[in-house]
Amino acid sequence: MTGIVKTPEPPYYAVIFASERTEGEKGYGIMADKMVELASAQKGFLGIESARDKDLGITISYWDSLESIKIWKEHSAHRAAQHKGKTEWYQKFSLRVCKVERHSFFEM
Repeated sequence: MTGIVKTPEPPYYAVIFASERTEGEKGYGIMADKMVELASAQKGFLGIESARDKDLGITISYWDSLESIKIWKEHSAHRAAQHKGKTEWYQKFSLRVCKVERHSFFEM
């Protein structure tokens, strides 16, 4: 997925994941692609936006409920990716879960 996600009318939820990577690929790109593929198939998934430069990556996934987020967090393949993130891929990261109450989209 690329570009800005067209989400439904609020309320819905955003999971904001920001990270600083360790050196080297170590299978990160393959796993990241797999996580997007798996998340996209989950009930309640609304879309994803992601950007990365040499220092910082930010991925925002959108979900219809806190329950959908919880189920995704506990998915076995996602748990394996979380473990590798903590042990191999990230120097530091943050995770924020937010309720979206208002949104606007503009196209020029």
